[in-house]
Amino acid sequence: MRIILFLFIFISTLSMAQDKTPVKRDPYLQNTSPAKSQPLKPEEKIKLINADKIIKDPAKYDGNQYFIGNVQIEQKGSILTADEVVLYSEENFAKAIGNVRLQNADGSVITAGEMEYDGNTQKGVARKNVVLTDPKQTIKTEILYYDKLASQAYFNTGGTISDTQGNVMYTKSATYFLDTKMIDFVGNVKIDNAQYIIEGVNIKQNQNTKVAEFFGPTTITNRANPKNRVYTERGTYRMETKEAFLNKNSKIFYNDKILTGDDMYFNQITGFGKATGNVTLDDPKERRYIKGGYGEIFEKKDSSMMTKNPYAVKIMEKDTAYFAAEKIISFQKPDSLDITVKKSFLRAYKKARIYKSNAQGRADSIAFNETDGVMHMFTNPILWSGEKQVTGDKVEAYFNTKNENIDSLKVIGNAFAISKVDSLTLKDEFNQVKGKFMTVYYQGNDIKEARVVGNAQAIVYVDDTDQETKKPERIGITLSTCGIIGALFEEKALQIISCSIGAVSDTYPMSKIEPSRRKFPDFNWNTKDRIRKWQDILVDSPNNEEIKYTADNELFDQAQKTIDDEKAKEEAKKPKRVRK
Repeated sequence: MRIILFLFIFISTLSMAQDKTPVKRDPYLQNTSPAKSQPLKPEEKIKLINADKIIKDPAKYDGNQYFIGNVQIEQKGSILTADEVVLYSEENFAKAIGNVRLQNADGSVITAGEMEYDGNTQKGVARKNVVLTDPKQTIKTEILYYDKLASQAYFNTGGTISDTQGNVMYTKSATYFLDTKMIDFVGNVKIDNAQYIIEGVNIKQNQNTKVAEFFGPTTITNRANPKNRVYTERGTYRMETKEAFLNKNSKIFYNDKILTGDDMYFNQITGFGKATGNVTLDDPKERRYIKGGYGEIFEKKDSSMMTKNPYAVKIMEKDTAYFAAEKIISFQKPDSLDITVKKSFLRAYKKARIYKSNAQGRADSIAFNETDGVMHMFTNPILWSGEKQVTGDKVEAYFNTKNENIDSLKVIGNAFAISKVDSLTLKDEFNQVKGKFMTVYYQGNDIKEARVVGNAQAIVYVDDTDQETKKPERIGITLSTCGIIGALFEEKALQIISCSIGAVSDTYPMSKIEPSRRKFPDFNWNTKDRIRKWQDILVDSPNNEEIKYTADNELFDQAQKTIDDEKAKEEAKKPKRVRK
């Protein structure tokens, strides 16, 4: 449809005298006729093919001739029919009135109540119930402006455009480029489809490629689930494959979640989306968001993945939990006991870290059941609470979903808990308890009690209160070995409250226990990698300067010196042999 849309009326050059009163034109057609020194070529004039009557009435149409009854005129392969046609031969201008139909050479058809056409400028105006149809779409509007030379059609009085795929476009203003089949929508646009609705401003759509370009705020809404939608202020949409490429201030809303990023992609058929740059996946229902440099979502599986320095923030009423790793995955799945209930899960893989006000930890991977409040830490897990540290082969943390605090921990395999005797000093003094399995109980925000099962062992610093000064006085260190140990963590002490099954427990004064026995061989107090603030999770390790503790061996050294001196004296008393 190269030139067809604009040839509504073709004027025959009849050698009949005409009144010289200028025709009243639409403002769009206010152009002067060509100079008389440049007469029109025969092919530029119209040919009258048929008319039932030729009339000239001085009281009508300013005395210009007009044709009525099955009027048919032609120019360059396009045929216009109407009930009535008025010719202004000297101006090469015509008006068609009543049941106007323009059949173009390329097969497109325009119908209207009336039309005006300037044969010199090759511009025209169609009015009243205008319908333009071609192999690509049907345009309906009240006034249509067309320009044959520019190969354009334009309307600004509101209209609809329907294509062969069932899309219906509503807009107040649009320009249709006949050569390229491009539609340029200006202002508010609505594109209606059986699966989705597009609403925005300043959209361009190619009817050949079925690609729409967005140059302003635009929303693509899923008709079946209106909460699932795409928003962008600059992007491209492939309407046949339903693929969106989003480049500015874009958001993908799916399953009550929101994905944002600098550059984004989303396939509405598969439900797959991805984002690069400053990526955020927000889950308002879970009160959790994930940030990173690259993210993917899978709408149908209700899952997502974030990489490139990702971290997740779980917002709670009284506290906030932060997670980081090389990769973070979140997903939802139905509860095994009630499929109508969905549970939320978070996975952090490779060098996983967590920060919470009352617990900080790291492991190779962390799995968190957000709904039930159960967190699993796998491969070299380490968890800190205050000045207490717990390690083992695997750590399970159980959160109270109401008050959001950790209720308890289960440490499975090589369980080891260490507590600094006095957090206000740098003395090398640590209470320790270890075994095969350990259950740790919290009170408020701090570790309060531990129960160790299987080869349970403890090293505990023991104090007593001086009756005169009322100050704590160091008694010594207790070494315990039991099948099961129950230990109570106090402010500066670890109290063994039970020791059963093959119990062996001895207390040694500080002067009698050598420094090497004050720690287990696998003692692993870690200050270099400890997470002190939430920003520490953003790196593999905060790489803190190792804390240097001062050993208090004075009593032992004095006792050892006394023993050594006594041995020396005894050795001196022995008679010495003299070789003769």
